[in-house]
Amino acid sequence: MLPHGPDTDAFEHASNAELKPVKLSNTLAFMFETRFRQRVTKYAATLSERQDDYIDCWTGLTKHFDPNRRDPK
Repeated sequence: MLPHGPDTDAFEHASNAELKPVKLSNTLAFMFETRFRQRVTKYAATLSERQDDYIDCWTGLTKHFDPNRRDPK
């Protein structure tokens, strides 16, 4: 499995921002879908440029979903 999703700061900002259109500038995003399992190659996993602390960007992310909650906010 490969990490994906917004980091803690991006999640908190988006969750608490005013709901209105926002133009994003100077950024690049791309997505792709596949039915095949994704894996990091041995070459990529052993590169010195690899960001070893990448997973830390999710450290402060907390669970907000409650499957038993019935009332909308």
